[in-house]
Amino acid sequence: MALAATLSRRQTRPSRGFLSTLLGYGALYRQRRALARLDDQALSDIGLSRSDALREARRPVWDAPTNWQV
Repeated sequence: MALAATLSRRQTRPSRGFLSTLLGYGALYRQRRALARLDDQALSDIGLSRSDALREARRPVWDAPTNWQV
């Protein structure tokens, strides 16, 4: 029974390969840098303050919410 549960979990959440993980980290890094470059009007449009944007931009790439990870 435990084997069936393990196989079921593997099918619902595929593991990411090393290259895929690195590419994901690169994309997140670029997104956070772009967020840091937005001007105050653009940040206001999306409901963020300058300090919110800079706090997010300073986070390391491996520090991402699990719902962001594919």
